[in-house]
Formats: sequence, structure tokens, C-alpha cells
Amino acid sequence: MRSQMLAARAAALFASDLPSGSRPSAAVVESAIAVSVRRCGGTRGCVAALAAAYGDYPETAVVRMRWARSVVQSVYEPSPALVLAA
Repeated sequence: MRSQMLAARAAALFASDLPSGSRPSAAVVESAIAVSVRRCGGTRGCVAALAAAYGDYPETAVVRMRWARSVVQSVYEPSPALVLAA
């Protein structure tokens, strides 16, 4: 379940208007994901936008998806150091 949520959030962030390479705050990421999900008609629409980008622009889609996954992981996955400290 957790990996599915991360994948859905990454797809929504991919479909957002945030520029690749940026390091947005958690609040900006959450807002961008929510806007993308609404604009695309749900997470399936975000995945469809992702698939279309891979078909049309595979060389840039790979870079954007790496960025989106990295940002989502930094926001939604706990740091190993924080887990050990708890």
C-alpha cells in the first residue's frame, strides 16, 4: 500500500506545474499534488498524463519522474535517522 501511495503521489507531482529540479517545501508538494489530482480527474488521470509524456517526450519524462519520485520520497518517507531516534 505504501509504495502505491508513493507512486500515485509521484505521478501527480509529475503532472503538476512545478518545475523539475526544484526543491519545494512539503506544503507546496501537497498543494501541487492536490491540484494535479483535481485537474486530471483523479490519480488515473495523472498516470495517463505521465504515460502520454513518456510516449511523446521519453528523454525528458525520465528526468522529470526521477525528480518527482525523489521529492515525494523526501516528503513522505521518514528518514532512517528519524526512525532510529524514535
